[in-house]
Amino acid sequence: MATVRKRGKSYQIRVSCGYDIAGKQIVKTLNWTPPEGLGARQLKKELDRQTILFEEQCRSRIAPSGSIKLADYIDQWLINYAEMRLKDTTVAGYRHFRQRTVAALGHLHLDKITPNHLNAFYRNLLDEGVRNIDRYQCDNFKAVTKAAGVTAKAVADKAHVHVETLYGLNRGKKVCGATARKIAAALSCTVGSIFTPAKTDADLSKNTVNHYHKFLSSVLSTAVKQGLIHDNPCARADPPVCDEDEPAYLQEDDLQVLIQALAHEHIKYRTAVYLLLDSGMRRGEILGLEWNDIHWDSCTVTVRRNSVYLPKRGVYTDTPKTRESKRTIKLPQETFDMLSQYRSWQDRQRLKLGDKWHDHDRLFTTWDGHPMNPSTLTHWFTDFARRISMPEGITLHSLRHTNASLMIANGTNVRTVSARLGHAQTSTTTNIYAHVIQSADAAASAAIGSIVHQK
Repeated sequence: MATVRKRGKSYQIRVSCGYDIAGKQIVKTLNWTPPEGLGARQLKKELDRQTILFEEQCRSRIAPSGSIKLADYIDQWLINYAEMRLKDTTVAGYRHFRQRTVAALGHLHLDKITPNHLNAFYRNLLDEGVRNIDRYQCDNFKAVTKAAGVTAKAVADKAHVHVETLYGLNRGKKVCGATARKIAAALSCTVGSIFTPAKTDADLSKNTVNHYHKFLSSVLSTAVKQGLIHDNPCARADPPVCDEDEPAYLQEDDLQVLIQALAHEHIKYRTAVYLLLDSGMRRGEILGLEWNDIHWDSCTVTVRRNSVYLPKRGVYTDTPKTRESKRTIKLPQETFDMLSQYRSWQDRQRLKLGDKWHDHDRLFTTWDGHPMNPSTLTHWFTDFARRISMPEGITLHSLRHTNASLMIANGTNVRTVSARLGHAQTSTTTNIYAHVIQSADAAASAAIGSIVHQK
């Protein structure tokens, strides 16, 4: 709505054009001086016409704040929008996407970004070598700390990085340039004397490029909402079509091999794997379980929290992924028999350590009772799967897929499967397990045919 006020011989016309990322109102103004000789009625009529023309002009063209550069807008968006509304893990992922996005598109003004710019960016992300952006690796970090006569924990404390980052270097993980410089400074060395630029010749997957597209779409849709630009160019861009990979799950023979091999593993990891197989819970959900979530009389487990790790925060507790993820799951009696054995083992550990034990009531902990880092369980399972020659592509998350596929194959309706998995919508379940559902349907058809048309 335009407002008009008289200023001397002129009139100031003001039109609100929305709000910027910081919530400040954007106002456009026009000073109009009427020609001499107009009567009162003529003046009012012309002033009304000028007001309507200016208001339409403001509505039809992009507000001047659309001239903000994408790099600056993303930084403001992360602080004023993402950090206030999204989970910390999501924000951390978006900060990771920011690096390549700003390098390629950050110089463009919001109102100058076109679908062609976006499509070129997506093609570039798919090009070979694009991953090598300020990333470093160390061939033998254990040897570096040994030669310096210090522990990884001491270096982590001095560099103000999480010790898991250094353990990751020992396993061949890469770090960003900022982290590499902190570690080098803590060791009083140059970056080049410890690290080498990350060697990458693998492409970013189409799925990863689509995550960049979703990130940009979220950023620019907020700009549309705030009136900075008229429409979201991501809606007219063409991100790569993702390959529809089937979820990796264990076939019956491989499942039997895994179960037999588990008998020789540590009770903590053995219990975790059985719990994942029997419940279909996510990794963070079982690591967030506390003993008061275990209901012995009803043989049920309640999911109330998620255990998460971020480099700057360490291991912390978050809410489950979706509202539907807060759920109670019925489990076999055999699972509770194993949980009882595991609890007895943990009680013995608690008594053995005495005051050194940190009682968090979590099921799965470190040796001294602290909540377990989620990556610890993942790394153990990766090594375990390799040792027992599991098929390529089988990961810890495959246990969740295995649970779902077993339920579907045995005739459990999709709504029940979805509820047990904690999916926000049943359509999520049908989309992920479409192939398994089709196979179960074909098996049901064959079974009916053998009964009805038996000869």
